[in-house]
Amino acid sequence: PGCCLLLRYFTMPQGDYIELHQKRHGFRMDHFERQRKKEARMVHKRSEFAQRVHGLRAKLLHKRRHAEKIEMKKTINMHEEKDRKHKDDGVVPEGAVPAYLMDRDGMSHAKILSNSIKQKRKEKAGKWSVPIPKVKPLSEDQMFSVIRSGKRAKKTWKRLVNKVTFVGEDFTRKPPKYERFVRPMALRSKKAHVTHPELKATFCLDIIGVKKNPQSQMYTGLGVITKGTI
Repeated sequence: PGCCLLLRYFTMPQGDYIELHQKRHGFRMDHFERQRKKEARMVHKRSEFAQRVHGLRAKLLHKRRHAEKIEMKKTINMHEEKDRKHKDDGVVPEGAVPAYLMDRDGMSHAKILSNSIKQKRKEKAGKWSVPIPKVKPLSEDQMFSVIRSGKRAKKTWKRLVNKVTFVGEDFTRKPPKYERFVRPMALRSKKAHVTHPELKATFCLDIIGVKKNPQSQMYTGLGVITKGTI
């Protein structure tokens, strides 16, 4: 009987009974109103928690909130239309022009979206697949160095990454007690020099992310930049 119960427990779908009930019987009459009020109260609850919390939890919370605010401001700026004026030499005024307007250049107005071009470039960058070159594999000793930890420095499970790495803007370190791979600040890179073969010019561009590291999947996840990395 115990085995049968275990088998039934593992074969049954877990946790989707709420969605199933909503599909069959719908929502309560005041469901969406209650949801709206709950979301409105969340602002005050988050504020109260932010004032009450302290220590490492406070640091992690403020780091996350800071990243959220930056992202929100970027989104607002991207969708904000701005007026831009620029000189237009091709504009020829019709009829007679007064003497005090003779020296003035023609002006044309254009509505632009401030960051839309940058956003499109970022979206396009992830679409194209690039052939990954065959590179010489690196040994673990070259990639990592062992960090000894613990009261008597007997524990050797931590690793320090010796290569250049990329971490995103919303990256938050784990608490030092639980961090297995340490990526030093001095070896973190956010920009890369890219040379255009046709223009024969080099541009300093922002790194969007590490798509594939040919060494291993783990190095891709860590954002390690070595030879052949896309």
